[in-house]
Amino acid sequence: MTMGDGWTAAVRDRLAPGRLLPLGAAAGAWLAERAAREALVRAAAGVRGAVPGRLRIGAATGPDLPDPPFPDPPFPVPPGGLAPGPLRIEAEFAAVAVGRPLPETAEEVRAVLLAAATELGLAVTEADLRVTHLLEEAPADGPAPPSPGRGVPATDDPVALAVLLVPGVAAVTGALGPPVLRARGAVRVEFAVAADHPPAEVARAARAAAAAEAPADVAVTVVITEVR
Repeated sequence: MTMGDGWTAAVRDRLAPGRLLPLGAAAGAWLAERAAREALVRAAAGVRGAVPGRLRIGAATGPDLPDPPFPDPPFPVPPGGLAPGPLRIEAEFAAVAVGRPLPETAEEVRAVLLAAATELGLAVTEADLRVTHLLEEAPADGPAPPSPGRGVPATDDPVALAVLLVPGVAAVTGALGPPVLRARGAVRVEFAVAADHPPAEVARAARAAAAAEAPADVAVTVVITEVR
């Protein structure tokens, strides 16, 4: 591997989590798009007659929404993060052409995606669907398996140790940098959440635990990079 290849791999690894999506309107918590996408695709794969494809999550836009939705976010937005506000899903799927009307399949896919997003704690207000092609029968293969988890970085930071005691926190992570990133007036913690716990609830508890250990005059934010 050349030095250029090494840098390319490092950049690709750093960008792997995708955009950071706000959990709620002003919670000071974000969820990696990759983790959200995997959960949504798994949910959509359970719809009879639908085979999920490409899925993206971004900021909702429209004549009734300010730009940006919250011009002055109450917490510092992490690099690669979207400011707090409503979100929009853009999803593609293939549909089995026989046995079920296409509009019925599409409406169930939309309902399932919106429900799954709500369970994650994402403020998704709309889902734009696109049928890419029609199938005579569903393929035998199921949805792609979740991305493998990263190694757990070693840390003795008291903020990280406090977050690890929160029920539902599976591990601290280092996808975006060190598990605890300290900057002037701010502390950011990143971690993975166990799949059987609601990410938004864990994020709120983790932020409270981190804030209790951090100096009183800093803004504490948290980022969930994985759902394990």
